[in-house]
Amino acid sequence: MANPYSIGRDCRITVLWNGQRVDLRDVTSFGASQETHALRASPLNGMPVEFNVPNGWRGSFQIARASAALDNLVAAIEAAYWNAGTVGSGMIYQYVTEPDGTTSTWEYTNVSIKLKNDAWQSDQMVHQTVQFFASTRAKIS
Repeated sequence: MANPYSIGRDCRITVLWNGQRVDLRDVTSFGASQETHALRASPLNGMPVEFNVPNGWRGSFQIARASAALDNLVAAIEAAYWNAGTVGSGMIYQYVTEPDGTTSTWEYTNVSIKLKNDAWQSDQMVHQTVQFFASTRAKIS
């Protein structure tokens, strides 16, 4: 019998930066939250109303460090800024295997990232945490 719920192991993440794939082999967690800007009216003759206007997505993901790929990406972003004054952007693709066996693909666009955590400790796996902002999230399939 197939699992009727998403259990967390049915998600894959791919990062593209300036059109090139960044090989982040072992993504161990991923989360994203929609940001909105609230527009509110309090009419004199009625009840208050509020509309939430989409205002991007914020999220984070964690990897078990298996290569220098993330460090190289962060260094390249930083060097591009200091050497040429450019700030690149990327895209994140989230592939979710649904309980019914189909795959949903989500595309996060105009992504900016920051390396939030890069902790090293003797005889422990190194886990790196990235925080991101994306302008939009669109369903591709």
